[in-house]
Amino acid sequence: MENNESLYYLKLNVAIEALIDRWYAWSHLVFPPTAALNIRERHLKIMDSYIKNPKIHAAAIKNPKMLGGPFIDYNGGRIEDIQMLYDDTLDKRSDLLGLGEAIFELNNLLQKEAKGYSLNSLYDRVPEILKGFVELYYDLNNQPNFRFFEFLLYKSKYYDETFQSISLQLVEADDSRSFVLSTPRLDDNHLIHLDIPFKSEVIDELFRMKKVPSDYNKIKNLLGITSDQEELFQKFFTKEAPTEFKNYNGHGVRTRYFGHACVLVETSEISILVDPVISYDGYEKEINRYTINDLPEQIDYVVITHNHQDHVLLETLLQLRHRIKNIIVPSSCKGNLQDPSLKLMFNAIGFNNVIQLDEMESLELNGCVITGLPFLGEHSDIDVRSKLCFNIELHNNLKILFLADSCNIEPRIYEKVKHVIGNADILFLGMECDGAPLSWLYGPLMSQKLEREKDISRRLAGCNFDQGISLIDIFTPKNVFVYAMGLEPWLQFISSIKYTDESRPIVESNKLINECIKRGIEAERLFGEKTIEY
Repeated sequence: MENNESLYYLKLNVAIEALIDRWYAWSHLVFPPTAALNIRERHLKIMDSYIKNPKIHAAAIKNPKMLGGPFIDYNGGRIEDIQMLYDDTLDKRSDLLGLGEAIFELNNLLQKEAKGYSLNSLYDRVPEILKGFVELYYDLNNQPNFRFFEFLLYKSKYYDETFQSISLQLVEADDSRSFVLSTPRLDDNHLIHLDIPFKSEVIDELFRMKKVPSDYNKIKNLLGITSDQEELFQKFFTKEAPTEFKNYNGHGVRTRYFGHACVLVETSEISILVDPVISYDGYEKEINRYTINDLPEQIDYVVITHNHQDHVLLETLLQLRHRIKNIIVPSSCKGNLQDPSLKLMFNAIGFNNVIQLDEMESLELNGCVITGLPFLGEHSDIDVRSKLCFNIELHNNLKILFLADSCNIEPRIYEKVKHVIGNADILFLGMECDGAPLSWLYGPLMSQKLEREKDISRRLAGCNFDQGISLIDIFTPKNVFVYAMGLEPWLQFISSIKYTDESRPIVESNKLINECIKRGIEAERLFGEKTIEY
């Protein structure tokens, strides 16, 4: 690579991890209030536990039943590094931790003092660092609460891009990475850490090289690669061009399943990518799959169903940012702690092409109509609005329903939806019907911890057989695909899911598929890759 004019491609198995305080970034780590509480109630507690009892963590990591638990995956070692990260977090994140303490303080104030009388006098007692960022209110049952002016927080000192960074690595095995919510990313020989904010255009320049070659020295200098990093950095590049992607030019519709909840819908006029979670290529694999190399040069619309880390995967989205014309996201509760705005989050990290959609609202596009539908369940009965199922209606009136992880708790809602949109031709349905308890994801945001029995009753769960077959009765699809199950091994570092044949989601989805086939409906639980043309 001595020739400065030499053009190279970025290898297809180069991965980026977006990091905040060296923890894998997801939407709740970007928005300052949720970041403050996750750092306080998740990161610091996990690190403190590891420092005191590293052997317990090492033993737990080896137990498949403990996947997804609060255990650091460094085999009981690197205690000094974890201690240093812990100390740095307390020191350098004191402002954000103070914000977290103030949120709990304000909540306690409202619970004690707001008894149905005017809230005007309480504004003077709002913690100083929250003044100007919150509105106090009652719901119609006279229960007090507060909401944030989210945009103002993104313009405050609490949104500090200097704590954002990226790491680059070669992925050489499907299940090679530790679970993202519980293991920080320390320095390692196979990683390059770079202090680059997520919105930086140099990320686009780098990942454009997976398809278009560019000058090695130029990208090295743009990224600020040091002499110590260059030996590994050189291994990320190749002279070998990737295979050329061929746009769909048929007269109908092509759908391609990429794993989990990620589906590409194409006509000769438009491309739509749902919940992007893309595997890597360029290493030996036992399971066939589509990768970033199987996506069009321009993705007209990315569609996000809901704000969970396996559906808003910044790792994939940052790699694709330069290809994405528009992102469609569900609107939120507008300031409630548990439901931060996806639009504002995406804007903050460099996506300036975000469209919000509400329930039963439609976008009419080129030869296509996208309609947001109600999304029930999977959010543990918390007031979260940033969730939509989608009906994508293409030319020839082909209708594809993406129901993601929605749980059909109240079929009459979907019966009423059906009266508006009609029957479906194709139905994609998530059936991860066990789901983690409320506290697994939303616990850090709750000032009062739930009793265990209540916690485990409120699951992050999708449909079981009865709920799923009810949806099929309502929409009478010709094809049913069970997806969003976290089955693929390259997703384990995000989903922490590992099923057996006896696992309830497998049993329930098998029942649904068999019942569909009995009725003459084509049905399949998707795994790896799948192409369907209509």
